[in-house]
Amino acid sequence: MTDLPSASTSAAPTTAPVSAVRAVREVPDKVSLDGVEGRWDADWTAQGTYTFDRTKSREQVYSIDTPPPTVSGSLHVGHVFSYTHTDVVARFRRMRGAEVFYPMGWDDNGLPTERRVQNYFGVRCDPSLPYDPDFEPPHVGGEGKSVKAADQVPISRRNFVELCERLTVEDEQQFEALWRRLGLSVDWAMTYQTISAEARAVAQQAFLRNLARGEAYQAEAPGLWDVTFQTAVAQAELEARDYPGAFHRVAFHGAGREPVYIETTRPELLPACVALIAHPDDERYQHLFGTTVTSPLFGVEVPVLAHPMAEMDKGAGIAMCCTFGDLTDVQWWRELQLPTRSVIGRDGRLLREVPEWITAPEGRATYEQLAGKTTFSAREVVVEGLRETGDLDGDPQPTQRKANFFEKGDKPLEIVTSRQWYIRNGGRDADLRDALIARGRELGFHPDFMRVRYENWVGGLNGDWLVSRQRFFGVPFPVWYPVDAAGEVDHAHPIVPTEDQLPVDPSSDVPAGYTADQRGVAGGFVGDPDIMDTWATSSLTPQIAGGWRSDPDLFARVFPMDLRPQGQDIIRTWLFSTVVRSHLEHGTLPWKDSAISGWILDPDRKKMSKSKGNVVTPMGLLEEHGSDAVRYWAASARLGTDAAFEVGQMKIGRRLAIKVLNASKFALGFGSAEQGSAALDPALVTDALDRAMLAGLADVVDRATAALEAYDHTRALELTETFFWTFCDDYLELVKDRAYGAGAADADVTAATASARAALGIALDVLLRLFAPVIPFATEEVWSWWREGSVHRAPWPEAAPLRAAAGDGDPTVVAAAGAALAALRKVKSEAKVSMRTEILRARLEVPASLLPGVRVALDDVRAAGRATGELDVVEVADGPDATVVAHDAELLPPEPKQKPTA
Repeated sequence: MTDLPSASTSAAPTTAPVSAVRAVREVPDKVSLDGVEGRWDADWTAQGTYTFDRTKSREQVYSIDTPPPTVSGSLHVGHVFSYTHTDVVARFRRMRGAEVFYPMGWDDNGLPTERRVQNYFGVRCDPSLPYDPDFEPPHVGGEGKSVKAADQVPISRRNFVELCERLTVEDEQQFEALWRRLGLSVDWAMTYQTISAEARAVAQQAFLRNLARGEAYQAEAPGLWDVTFQTAVAQAELEARDYPGAFHRVAFHGAGREPVYIETTRPELLPACVALIAHPDDERYQHLFGTTVTSPLFGVEVPVLAHPMAEMDKGAGIAMCCTFGDLTDVQWWRELQLPTRSVIGRDGRLLREVPEWITAPEGRATYEQLAGKTTFSAREVVVEGLRETGDLDGDPQPTQRKANFFEKGDKPLEIVTSRQWYIRNGGRDADLRDALIARGRELGFHPDFMRVRYENWVGGLNGDWLVSRQRFFGVPFPVWYPVDAAGEVDHAHPIVPTEDQLPVDPSSDVPAGYTADQRGVAGGFVGDPDIMDTWATSSLTPQIAGGWRSDPDLFARVFPMDLRPQGQDIIRTWLFSTVVRSHLEHGTLPWKDSAISGWILDPDRKKMSKSKGNVVTPMGLLEEHGSDAVRYWAASARLGTDAAFEVGQMKIGRRLAIKVLNASKFALGFGSAEQGSAALDPALVTDALDRAMLAGLADVVDRATAALEAYDHTRALELTETFFWTFCDDYLELVKDRAYGAGAADADVTAATASARAALGIALDVLLRLFAPVIPFATEEVWSWWREGSVHRAPWPEAAPLRAAAGDGDPTVVAAAGAALAALRKVKSEAKVSMRTEILRARLEVPASLLPGVRVALDDVRAAGRATGELDVVEVADGPDATVVAHDAELLPPEPKQKPTA
């Protein structure tokens, strides 16, 4: 075995040896990419090529916090795009000598899965019901079938979760099949689910520790509420959308004064009004500050107050504050210590009981007309009432207003007062906010400009992280509450389990010291009915995948992790929330670097998303173009940069993969099958052209390695691909005759032929490894023809051995010689004759900068150009586009065609 190519010396030392050259080559007669994905996936699995070796120390491990895709739907081409970026990193680091921890998770919990289970099995979740270990669903439906809500059988949360897990198994198998087809070098023995017993235990343990340290707390407070999904919504899940509305100019009345007009798009909230608010510097209203006015229709007296958040140039410059119409109302309510007069319930309808603060008979009668109505219907009643009393000035003026939506919802959010769980995230704590911004500055963002998105998000937080949801399929809060003798729930003294009891389901499990028959009765207990926000579990993926709770030995070897790859749109959610949890629990970042992918754009340059219906499913692409081709397209886009979906780029990738097969077959076709390790002996490389080629390749190795170390896979691919095509178009053509050596046996070849063959072998060996992270199937296929083991376990190439073999080789020689060969071939092309036509005489005009290279490689230029006669090389001055030009060429006339005999 030779010393070339050499292993890399990186932070994690290379342990894999250079694989041996096969004594007998197995180059196929006909090369093809057909079937390579299935064949090599099976081989990698059988050989354990990507199996994680957990005996390695933390210094030897490179760990990746792989995004767990949501398995309640289907993968789209955007997933292929970003996960390919991650896999390129994993493969590169593995070849650099690191032991790569690369697990795959499945994000199972969430609303889409919950709805599928309801329809598929004909059930609905009722957390108050006990667990039935023998439960079988009444219905098992296929895709597209559903069971009406009224016919769904109620079951316990635990039974419901079990059905969710059952249904997602098939999705996970399909996802894994696609990822394997794509060639992800994941250790498939290390998968996890975000709703598994282990994940639930991890999330509950982290929460209990947050609670014990005062980082988690419960509060009755106004919060954003989705009336469709019947759940609270966090700030990170908001989506501002245009929503049609109308401004209504409404009169409030003060004793002995002219009416005060406000403009509102939500007149139905008049019964919830608690104040009118104007800017303290607004001269129009300064005389009113400290006085009161009465609300129209309802006759409730409210104060006129000043607050700097009021906008003097918006509408009438004075606004009604209702509890609650928007987030500004919440701020005013909190800072001015206003009363709470909520009228909208969790179902999005106005409360059915007349509020106690409406005391005037006319006002109570008006409210009775609104009770139980939707906000839309209530608005119509209020507007008609204002017209009748003359308190509506003019007609409503249509407008487009910005409204907050839940990212998965289709109705504007309401603000409802409810009891919810929160985790401190710096939204109300300046010291914690500063600490989390400092964490972000410790983190390596790739590309770096993504850092500002993190900082802007943290700096703009206006409240703590709302982590409770009023849903069923998720991680339940591990909390019960005592019920006092009067039957009142005591939320101030929660009952919690010990960590060794986790996971628990408070809806079916019983706390210590109680019995099951005490559930929901005076003197007994109740379980917390809510589940954790999906991000509250996903924010713990490093802990779940790394075995924080169950496998501390593994956790010590992989945490803090090295890389978090993810999309740019979830910096504010997944990335930030993971930093929060790690900072609070471990006092450190969860990873050293984050690689942020851009978006995939459709042909109209719009972001691909399922909601827009413009996504492309990937399996058909993989089958049509091949996985290497699709990976090439993905790797051609830099991190953080949006990329267009381009089938044309995939075709280029397929062409590259096929060229790797064909060029490799050509390079391995010289000499006998028993040539063995001499094919990689650098001592045999003596010819100037061969040394020049290896010198250029050494430069590529240096620059490509530096690019990959900086998470710039696109630059590394560009460098390697550019060299490869020059290698094929110029060097292979130039060296072909010399490498054949007139068919001489190995023992009889000249030094020049041995030099060409060794240089070809060395170059092929290095190029296959440079390409391996991007096109793993084609490179593994070629590697198997002549090398033992897997290219993906071979060490990453280094430039130093190449430079030693190249000696004083000048990389510009190849380009100069290639330009001379191109000039000779142009003569034949213009003459419309075969490239094998001999040139009897020609004059090459060579720019001064190219002349040394042409002279050094002139013998190879002659042979490749079939220049059998006089070849006069003349120096000319350099110019901006100077290149070699052939003049006065004389070609060997073709032999006359023989006429057929009669």
